[in-house]
Amino acid sequence: MRFNRPLLRLPIRFCAETLARQVSSLPGSAWVAHPNGFPGNDAVRLITPEGMPTDALGGGMGPTEYLTSCPYIVEIMSELGGTWGRSRLMGLAAGAEVPAHVDSHYYWRTHLRIHIPVITNPGVEFTCGGETVHMAAGDCWVFDSFQRHEVHNRGDAHRVHLVLDTVGGRKLWDMMEQAHSDAPPEPRLFEPGEGAGQALLFERVNVPTIMSPWELRCHIAFIAERARPHPRLDEVMRRLEKLVHQWGALWAAYADPSEGVRAFQQLLAEAGTDLSQLGGNDITLTNDLTFYHVLGRLVFEVAIARPEPSASQGTVRQPAGPSRLASEWPPKARSPAASPTAR
Repeated sequence: MRFNRPLLRLPIRFCAETLARQVSSLPGSAWVAHPNGFPGNDAVRLITPEGMPTDALGGGMGPTEYLTSCPYIVEIMSELGGTWGRSRLMGLAAGAEVPAHVDSHYYWRTHLRIHIPVITNPGVEFTCGGETVHMAAGDCWVFDSFQRHEVHNRGDAHRVHLVLDTVGGRKLWDMMEQAHSDAPPEPRLFEPGEGAGQALLFERVNVPTIMSPWELRCHIAFIAERARPHPRLDEVMRRLEKLVHQWGALWAAYADPSEGVRAFQQLLAEAGTDLSQLGGNDITLTNDLTFYHVLGRLVFEVAIARPEPSASQGTVRQPAGPSRLASEWPPKARSPAASPTAR
């Protein structure tokens, strides 16, 4: 769904007291450092690959022991009705921040992030796309992560948000549509025990083995729509259109596209070399990231996945990444303030 503004408060809110009580009862050992090492940022893992103690993003998702210890959070997720990916409680110490950045990774292109403040204070501010809000405890927010965003805790107490990642669901899309309206309804309170208790749905497929030509085209169109005018843009788009056509022809040649992995790798390598020579490194998008950077994150790094051991062995299947390509990608240029990895 497109955002008509950078931050949306959904028309539902939750009992902050119940949330705070259940979260405060978790043991101190449940809290782990932020995977990117941001000072003052910590988290409790609620949904992970196979429910294991990992911050990985890919693979079959499952609840951890800490989610099952917080029954109201389970009720909330059931009421929101998404199919759930990696989700956490995320803490931010007094005086700490999440620095300004844009989420350009494939994971963020395919997921929506929900924020529900559990413990907060008036000094906590969330800024996205130039708009700043204080999210009140119990409120439910989504935001456009492809715009520059940052969080600051200027208060004197630790802040905790329930942060849920999802590819969406019918009920959630309906709430977002209501929030987008010119006169959004006042949020209704969802009390503990009020829900129907439907079982949660967890992701089982979230990284393509071989990206389909339709998904490839979708990502390229998404980037092109946000590109600023540039004298090389038409040439770059023509080369990418050729890649999509070649990819589709190759896709149609195999009953199982993974049988053609070497041929798909060759197409990416040839396209990467040609795009490097076209000199489109300084084509920028409306969020100030470069076209080539985002193209690398959404297409070149993930179009072909490599199998890895299961999460119970410490890792899960991840995108192939630029090391699998014959040419460097992105070619030399790098965008400032883009998220280096999905967090």
